[in-house]
This record gives sequence, structure tokens and C-alpha cells, in this order.
Amino acid sequence: MNEARELIRVEGVSFQYDSIPVLEEVSFSIARGDFMAILGPNGSGKTTLVKLILGLFRPTKGRVLLLGKSVEEFRAWFKIGYVPQKATHIDPFFPASAREVVAMALLSGPHVAGRGKKEEDEAVTLALERVGMAAFRNRPIGSLSGGQQQRVIIARAIVNAPELLFLDEPTAGVDAATQGLFYEMLHRLNKDQRITIILVTHDIGIVNKHVTKVACLNQRLVFHGTHAEFCQSEAFKTMLASGHLVSHTH
Repeated sequence: MNEARELIRVEGVSFQYDSIPVLEEVSFSIARGDFMAILGPNGSGKTTLVKLILGLFRPTKGRVLLLGKSVEEFRAWFKIGYVPQKATHIDPFFPASAREVVAMALLSGPHVAGRGKKEEDEAVTLALERVGMAAFRNRPIGSLSGGQQQRVIIARAIVNAPELLFLDEPTAGVDAATQGLFYEMLHRLNKDQRITIILVTHDIGIVNKHVTKVACLNQRLVFHGTHAEFCQSEAFKTMLASGHLVSHTH
């Protein structure tokens, strides 16, 4: 792969909790512009892999490179947006507006000291516009629906104009119609804003119009390639047969 296009490289990564192996010898790369789904059954190591890439865990073996640097040396975290599991489980009485929730992320962004209030407001408004939530900027976050809260959390993750956006099971508990709109929004962020997206999910069916690459885990990497190749692969057939993968007919 052209190194200028490579944003993430995972090389021979293994990880274990105490003596229990979670990941074994995982190697793959993610290129600029990819929309990648990381798939696998519960306990397959998907979330652990994301946390290793983000430097939240350290591999037992192997290494991770982010934008050409080892994850231990990487410092430009504002270039990476992250939406963890259950990010939209928000206290309905949390005293902050949608705008304020998004603005919180600017505190970790570049040029914090030199940014004026007008610049901050413009960045927050732009992020909310990109997820279709500008009209709700002054609404209390707790008064919004789950799907609306989800969009605000995405706005917070992209307000610093990241190159990479990680989402861990972002549509859990959201109805199918809202999920469809959500994936359309991610598609626009990927294509129009050129944000590289890594999505942890069980549900390849609903994102099949948009995903370009698939990494399939079951402690080891059992598949890595294009979405079209995945749909013809033994890994796909095995997951369907085992009931570990949600699939839809379009």
C-alpha cells in the first residue's frame, strides 16, 4: 500500500487480559478514505482492537502505527474522533445544550489558546450542520431523541476536523429507520468531508451500500478486504450460519 495513503497499520498485534488471550497475531492496514466495518461475534476482540489502535490499551505483542508514528509516540489526538459504546446514554437532566456538548471537544483540539469565541461558534455550528442538527443547537441534550443525541455526539467527534472517526456499535438501541439515516450521514462525512471511518458493528446488512472495506475478527483476523469480497467469502458464510451477523435484504 502507498504509505502516503496509509493512516493505520496494525502489525502482529496480540493482547490478553491476565492469561486469557483476546487477540492473536492481528495484522492489517487502513487507507485514507476507507469506510471500514470491523465485524465479529461478541467476545471476538472488536472493541479491544479499537482501544489498542487508540492507545487506550498496550499490545502484549506487535505494534500499532497511527499516521506513520507508533501509537506510544502519537500526540495529534485531535486528528482522531471517537464515539464509544453507549455514548448516547445521557442523563435527561444533564444541564447542557447540544451546542455546549459539541463545544466541549474544542478544549482538546489544536490552537486552543489562540481560538476566539467567534471561531469556536463557527466550528460548532459547522459540525452540527454536517450532522443535520444545527436547528437543535440550543436544545438541552437530554430532551433530544436517541437518534438526535447520537448525531450531536458525532458532531462533537468531528468538531476538530479529524482525519479518522471511530464508532463502536453506534446504532445499538436505535430503530431501523433512524439507523438508515445515520449511515447515510456517515456516508456523506466519508465522501464529502473525506473523513476515514472505522465502524465496529454486528450489522453489515444495513451499511452495505457504504462500507468499502471489512475486517472480520474472531480473536484472529479471519478476513480483510473489500465489502464485495467479504460477501463472497467463507467468513461471511460462517458468520451467517452461526447467527453472529445481522443481515438485511435491500
